[in-house]
Amino acid sequence: MSATVSPLREPLVQGSKSYHDITEDLISPTERAPGKEWFIIFGISALLAGVMVFCIIWTIWHGIGTWDLNRTIGWGWDITNFVWWIGIGHAGTLISAILLLFRQKWRTGVNRAAEAMTIFAVMCAGLYPLIHMGRIWLAIFIFPYPNTRGSLWPNFNSPLLWDVFAISTYFTVSVLFWYTGLVPDFATMRDRASGIRKRVYGFLSFGWTGSAKHWQRWEALSLVLAGLATPLVLSVHTIVSFDFATSVIPGWHTTIFPPYFVAGAVFSGFAMVQTLMLITRRLLNLQEYITIGHIESMNKVILVTGTIVGVAYLTELFIAWYSGYIYEQFAFFNRAVGPYYWSYFGMMFCNVISPQLFWSERLRRNIWVTFFMSIFINIGMWFERFVIIATTLARDYLPSSWSYYVPTWVEIGIFIGSIGFFGVLYLLFTRVAPVVAVAEIKSILKSSGDQYLEPNSKHHHDVVSDYHTAVAEGKVYDTHHAHSESH
Repeated sequence: MSATVSPLREPLVQGSKSYHDITEDLISPTERAPGKEWFIIFGISALLAGVMVFCIIWTIWHGIGTWDLNRTIGWGWDITNFVWWIGIGHAGTLISAILLLFRQKWRTGVNRAAEAMTIFAVMCAGLYPLIHMGRIWLAIFIFPYPNTRGSLWPNFNSPLLWDVFAISTYFTVSVLFWYTGLVPDFATMRDRASGIRKRVYGFLSFGWTGSAKHWQRWEALSLVLAGLATPLVLSVHTIVSFDFATSVIPGWHTTIFPPYFVAGAVFSGFAMVQTLMLITRRLLNLQEYITIGHIESMNKVILVTGTIVGVAYLTELFIAWYSGYIYEQFAFFNRAVGPYYWSYFGMMFCNVISPQLFWSERLRRNIWVTFFMSIFINIGMWFERFVIIATTLARDYLPSSWSYYVPTWVEIGIFIGSIGFFGVLYLLFTRVAPVVAVAEIKSILKSSGDQYLEPNSKHHHDVVSDYHTAVAEGKVYDTHHAHSESH
């Protein structure tokens, strides 16, 4: 029997899938050897991760002097990359928590990979403050513990300590959310496995049997974690913005930073999800589960958050002019026409101008446009963090102390290597767990599967036939266009 669904909703599961088909399509990639493309990408990522390890050891052995930091610019690529990675990690919790509370069905195709991306991005981000300490073995001092050391307690008035609490809480809740969603799928993998693999997945699935009581508790826990994670989406990058906003440096001391940072984090996070999902969709042949509809929905979020970020940029410029405070005005003048002008205009182009292409439905639903735009946006968001940090510090109140910052090969190696480290973690994840949530896809099959949508008529069978023909020929099939033609 077909479900009652709005004819305006295009299918989220294509190819007339049965429950068995979903299990086979999503779990079998973890049971067979990966393809050549996977090994090539993994090899490149592992090589870059090796470069990062070498550069970190070099930094610890020789000291922070191996970076081009100086008395004027005390924060450079390290904190820029820290904030960039934290921002990328925001989309996972947004998709998992907020879209779950709003019952958005399209999240089911992308939430698993987005949650994994969040965890791996926070792990990459956490490296930078530790390395920046210079003496990494003293990292214990950032954590509160029984007051046996007198005045050596952490400074609770410092936003740098607030970062520790916010990010560690965010990481913990994200891991719990991610793992909770994996439990039913681990049980499915356990039932299909044998030998040591069966024992490992049996342990990871916590004795899941799929009973009504298990499903009830699983859904209740998911809602509780969603409720806990939702304020974290707003609080984590708000607290990261306090690293700058609570200072008295012109260009940083502004109340717009918290909402501006949160919108930017969601903006960059969704862009990275698009990059990962388009690659995963290609490598694992998941075109029927990560559809053009999913891609378009994420592009709409990117368009909205990109527009918010653009408004924030213009608001900063207006307030600097309206304030009449010459030092604030100089900070923004220096960003636009100073020695770092290239990063400012790169930020404006990538973050404000280029996302406006997504007002076009045709471009929103184009895979190649989406892929390149997602990369442009993350380049732009990196420029944004660099503009905020380096350009603001480079020229302060005393012209004799003005400086120009250029990263050394060590800093570049750590950053490029962290991208490789992220890639290694994500590719390993695709080998041990289904990238798309099997249980959640099954839960929406009868309301969002193409064979259940109205009208169940000859048109449906024509659409399925055309779709399989397009996939066989390597073409992109536009279900929305086909549906429109039927009416």
